Amino acid sequence: MTKWFSAPQPIVFARVSRFAQATFATAIAFHLSILPSLAGDPFRTTKPREIGDKTEAAFKAVFQQGNYRVAESYLQEALSSEPNEPLAYAMRASLAYVNKDFSTLDTYSKRTLETGQKLISSDPLRGNLYVAVGNFLEGGAIISREGAGGAPKALSRLRQVYQHLDKAEAISANDPELNLIKGYMDLLLAVNLPFANPDEAIQRLEKNAAPQYLVDRGIALAYRDLKNYSQALDYANRALKSASDNPELYYLKAQILHAQGRRENSRQLIQEAIANFDTALAKRSQLPADLVRQIESERSNANSRLSNAVR
Repeated sequence: MTKWFSAPQPIVFARVSRFAQATFATAIAFHLSILPSLAGDPFRTTKPREIGDKTEAAFKAVFQQGNYRVAESYLQEALSSEPNEPLAYAMRASLAYVNKDFSTLDTYSKRTLETGQKLISSDPLRGNLYVAVGNFLEGGAIISREGAGGAPKALSRLRQVYQHLDKAEAISANDPELNLIKGYMDLLLAVNLPFANPDEAIQRLEKNAAPQYLVDRGIALAYRDLKNYSQALDYANRALKSASDNPELYYLKAQILHAQGRRENSRQLIQEAIANFDTALAKRSQLPADLVRQIESERSNANSRLSNAVR
C-alpha cells in the first residue's frame, strides 16, 4: 500500500473529499438495502450478521429508493435503538457529508470509529472493517474542516484505514462486505492517481463483493471517471435493472450519456442524457437540496450544448 502514500498529499485528499459521496460514502452506507426480504445479513449466506431493523430501513430508503428524507427519520430511531451497530453511525456521517454539515460529520465519524473498536472483540472482521471506515471518514472530516492544510493528518488516517482493512482481510479475504468497501475505496484512489491501475479493484468487486447492484454501480462510477463511457453505461444499465426506482442511478446514467455525447458531438446522446436528468429530477423532493441543484445545473448545461451539437 505504500504507493498510495507517495502521491502529493493535498491533491489526493482533496479529491477524496470531493468524490466521497459518489464512491466510498456510497459503499459504507449502501450495502444492506438491496434484499429487503431478508431480516438479517444480505451479504452472507453463511455466518450472517444481525443488522438492526431501523438501520436496515434507513439504508433501504436512501440507497435502494433514493429517499433521503425517509432515511433521516429511520436513522434517528436507529441511533437510539441500535447503538452498537457501527454502520448506523457511518450512515449518519455520510448523510452529514451530503448536507455539508461538517460538525456532524466529525461527530459521527468518531462514533463510527469508536463503535468499530468495541466490535472487534466479538466480531473482529466487521470491527476492523468499521475501524477502517471510521478512520477514512475522519480523514474526510479533517479535509472538510482544514482544507489541503489538513492533508498530513488525513494521510495518517489513510494509513490506519489500510492497516485495519488488511487485518479484516486476513480473517476472511473473500468476505463480500469487506470486498465491497475495499473495492470502492481502491477505485476511488485508482481513478484519481495518474500511476494507479484500477483493474485490480474492479476485479475485486466483480469476484467477491455483494450485492451485485452495488458492484455494478461502483464499476459504472469507475468507468465514468476513467472516461470509458461505453463500459460505464453498460454497468449503469445493469444497476438500474435491480434498483429502477433510485433517481441517483438515472443521474449517473445521465452524466455518462452527457459526457459521451460531448465527446462524440452527438445530439441523440445528449437528448438521452436530458431525459435521464429529468427522470432523476422527477423525484427531487426526496433528494438533498444541494444534489438537486447539481442535477439541475448539469441538465441546464446539457440542454445548452444541444444547440452546438451536430444535427
